[in-house]
Amino acid sequence: MPSPRSQLVPTPAHLAARWPWDRAEFGPLPVLLIGLTFLTGIVDGVSYVGLGHVFVANMTGNVVFLGFALGGAHGLSAVASLIALAAFVVGAVCGGRIGSRSFRHRARHLRNATAAAVPCLLAAVVVAAIAGRSPSTGAGDAIVAVLAFSMGIQNATARRLAVPDLTTTVLTLTLTGVGADSALGAGRGSHLARRLSAVATMLAGALVAVVLVRHVDLAVPLALAAAIAATVAAAGHRFAAADAAWTRPPAAG
Repeated sequence: MPSPRSQLVPTPAHLAARWPWDRAEFGPLPVLLIGLTFLTGIVDGVSYVGLGHVFVANMTGNVVFLGFALGGAHGLSAVASLIALAAFVVGAVCGGRIGSRSFRHRARHLRNATAAAVPCLLAAVVVAAIAGRSPSTGAGDAIVAVLAFSMGIQNATARRLAVPDLTTTVLTLTLTGVGADSALGAGRGSHLARRLSAVATMLAGALVAVVLVRHVDLAVPLALAAAIAATVAAAGHRFAAADAAWTRPPAAG
């Protein structure tokens, strides 16, 4: 008979049973998108703390920052916000193109899209390594542009993969669902575990980024982000030959 203590220690089977996404429907996609959510926290942390209060993934924030900057608020750059917004939209267009060619197989779609973003992240690493901890305005804007472009690709991809509560770049609707779909909000269930997983992952990425930017260098968290993207692309390539149900495109909404 197992001891009381052993019954308190979660086994891999217990952890698997608590996984908040359906394994048959989504396969490894939630794990890979969680990785990209962590990446988002990193790059937004780097851009906000190290590149002059601008986001590269959170475009809602940039629209607001643009309004603040145009209104004369100090410490904000209208140019940087415009660069981020424009680059993100161009990236989303590219992500849409990739999706239109790869949507029939979700693993190949994720592989192709993430592989397209990796060179952008590597370019940001190179520029940051050359520019140092206090990049010039031009170097900072270049980093913002390539990061926002890659985040546009990522957001378009996550949108088309349609794994619930894993947009990878924004949390507003995720947090709205926590409240609106809860019993207090007269909902049918808030899927709290998976939504809080996404929130905690992005929070962790931002925390790691800020610590590394403040105490090490801009290039280090960006290199970590590039490594995560490359890992996700490699995993997508591994599953590209699979023909399981999860690889098929989601049904039209």
